[in-house]
Amino acid sequence: MTGDADVTGVVGAAKGAGLTEGAGLTEDGGTVPVPAGRVTLSDRRTGRTWPVELTPYRLGVHPVTQARYAAVTGQRPSSARGDRLPVESVSWWDAVRFCNALSGREGLSPAYRVRGDGEGVEWDASSDGYRLPTEAEWEHACRAGTTGARYGDLDEIAWHRGNSLERMREVGGRRPNSWGLHDMLGNVWEWCWDLYDPEVYGTYRVLRGGGWFDERWSCRASVRRRSHPTLRIDDVGFRVARSV
Repeated sequence: MTGDADVTGVVGAAKGAGLTEGAGLTEDGGTVPVPAGRVTLSDRRTGRTWPVELTPYRLGVHPVTQARYAAVTGQRPSSARGDRLPVESVSWWDAVRFCNALSGREGLSPAYRVRGDGEGVEWDASSDGYRLPTEAEWEHACRAGTTGARYGDLDEIAWHRGNSLERMREVGGRRPNSWGLHDMLGNVWEWCWDLYDPEVYGTYRVLRGGGWFDERWSCRASVRRRSHPTLRIDDVGFRVARSV
């Protein structure tokens, strides 16, 4: 599990799911449209807030599954195994390469240009291919028009330490938000495109959403976490986005 989150609280008893795991979802989940909007991001460490205006985009219904990752890359890196479990133990770089590979598979232009040395990447904003969401896109989609810490009762919408029995769960097993997005909170943390704070943390990238081993405090729409882009660990995955 990732180790640098701010977590508080007491482990709760397991509670029943609001939905059957994977109920009503297709093999890969696809993407859904997310409307334009404005979101105000905040950083608890520095006390800073900043508004971001967003144009419409599309976002994965749920995190990329192990089956989809294997179909595109031929690899199964996850520590827990199951086709409908989120792929985890994938680095930010793995996620970037997956996005380009999926774009190629579907005849779309790749969103990322990776330098020959494999250490630098540029985002082609004109691309129609798959990419990671920005941090602002992630939070806007997570909130789905709500303004509170979460888009619903946590036990109904997320797998977290209090109800997961301390193991990952299949995607889609909790109630989605009003825009049809599952697992925006809980199950696995999700890589975003953005650098966390380059002046202080260099190349560290943003993680959002909370995971299956996290206390309730970490599973909130505004919580930010950071990690090195080469990190691979068992509660970090990702979902894809596309520009429109």
